[in-house]
Formats: sequence, C-alpha cells, structure tokens
Amino acid sequence: MLEIILDLLANNAVLLQEHVSTDVAAFPPKAAAALGVGLAALGAGIAERGIGAAAVGAIAEDREFFGIGLVMTVLPETLVILALVVIFLV
Repeated sequence: MLEIILDLLANNAVLLQEHVSTDVAAFPPKAAAALGVGLAALGAGIAERGIGAAAVGAIAEDREFFGIGLVMTVLPETLVILALVVIFLV
C-alpha cells in the first residue's frame, strides 16, 4: 500500500507544488475523497481487529463489560462516517 502511495506522489509531482499554472487539477477531488474514505476504512478495520478481540475476551470474563466493549468497538467506525461526510462536501 505504501509503495502505491509513494508511486502516486512521485508520478504526480504537481500535487506537491503550491502554484500550478495549469487549469486542470492533477488529482481529481472525487478521487482524493475516495482515497480518503478508503484509507479511513482501512485504518478503522485495523483498529477494530484488536479492539474486538479484547472486548470479546473482557465480556467472556465479566458480562458487565458489554457496554464498554460495544462502545470501544464502534468508536473507530466514526472515522469512516466522518470521512463519508467529506465526500459530500467535495
């Protein structure tokens, strides 16, 4: 994944420049929004992997941790929801 991002940045050096003389965007805004949502979903999935395993273990030992485990498992998904809001703003 990192190689793809570095290759994208290397091939589109226009992205790194502040003043571009062309009228055409080097990276379409909708593609940038899609990339942002995809990376947010990937990060949320990685975070939920560890949180979910810990929550299930805590609930197996004591049923009182169900509410806390549920909130902690759902918390990373808010990143994806906020990233989806960005799509509608672009």
